[in-house]
Amino acid sequence: MRAPLGNFDNARPAPDCLDELTEPVAAAVRHWRGSVPAEQFVYVDTDPEIADTAVFVEHHGAELLDRSANCVVVAGKRGGETSLAACVVLSGTRVDVNGVVRRQLGARKASFAPMDTATGETGMEYGGITPIGLPEEWPLLVDAAVVDVPYVLIGSGRRRGKLIVPGKAFAELPGAVVIEGLGIPAS
Repeated sequence: MRAPLGNFDNARPAPDCLDELTEPVAAAVRHWRGSVPAEQFVYVDTDPEIADTAVFVEHHGAELLDRSANCVVVAGKRGGETSLAACVVLSGTRVDVNGVVRRQLGARKASFAPMDTATGETGMEYGGITPIGLPEEWPLLVDAAVVDVPYVLIGSGRRRGKLIVPGKAFAELPGAVVIEGLGIPAS
């Protein structure tokens, strides 16, 4: 099969590649009930050594930067309580953690969650965290620009492999809140 974006040698429908995904991601694909069929989620096999966005787009083409999204785990703190959430923004932007995220979570302070917390709570590898398969009780803040992209390249839960997903599917993920201005220009 040909991937809907990029030039990848090995592209297959994600439901046919569940063994390539972490358990939470595989379960989310297996049980997907959104308006976009799960067969439109495409798994592409990629080198884990170039999983980080900057290196990945350098290797696979700069045009992917505007068609890729990053998913980061944030921790909001208020009154001694910490809550976790995930944010998805286009790769050419950064998450407005201290503005939009902090206000959306009703937190006094918000910051990126420590790596061991992010990987431990998601069951995913650092550098491969994806919004598909996150804990359902978490808020999932999605920049509106992500939903507007026809197909978006994201992590697969592991550093090896990526998923290509129709942008509109992000609005249908558990806990999703679509927000204008979540992603701000990278400085």
